[in-house]
Amino acid sequence: MAGLDFSCNKLTGEIPQELGFLTQLHALNLSHNQLTGPIPVSFSNLANIESLDLSSNGLTGTVPSELIKLTFLQVFNVSHNNLSGRLPEMKAQFGTFSEASYEGNPLLCGPPLVKKCTTTNSQVTNPSDGEEDNEKWYDINMACFYGSSSSTCVIFLSGFVAILYTNPRWRRRWLHWVEDCMFTFYYSLSDLVRKPSLTIHKQDLH
Repeated sequence: MAGLDFSCNKLTGEIPQELGFLTQLHALNLSHNQLTGPIPVSFSNLANIESLDLSSNGLTGTVPSELIKLTFLQVFNVSHNNLSGRLPEMKAQFGTFSEASYEGNPLLCGPPLVKKCTTTNSQVTNPSDGEEDNEKWYDINMACFYGSSSSTCVIFLSGFVAILYTNPRWRRRWLHWVEDCMFTFYYSLSDLVRKPSLTIHKQDLH
């Protein structure tokens, strides 16, 4: 069997993966049906395929990049579906297909289409590309982080010292506050030192 034509019917459901095992096929036409689901990656096994028409259905998902392996493919049509994401690279036979092969899929992007792929489109269509393009929010340059933090501290301290130097009233309040803190710390530490000794004396009395 060199060709299989199921076009212009009312076929529903997903395309069977098993069609990819018909490696001697030269033409496969499933256009103008009501097929849904993704394009089977198993179609990359159709090494002798010359014409693949999946147009005018309800197919979703991406155009598998594995189809680039089909070196004899001359006609490729997936127009008027619900496909989305980045198209396969324009290599081998895919470099010969025009925009007409993909029209009617507004969510597709990338050459030969005019619509360029954004970062969001890349994440949706190709997880590996998404991982490369989408930097994590906590991946920062540590040298810049330490440098900016140090400069901020220096500026803050310089401004604080300048205010104390030019404003005698604030300088007195600051020194009083430091003195209070020192006395508070001293008395707290003294209480901690005295409590164990008092406990020991009480035990000796008993």
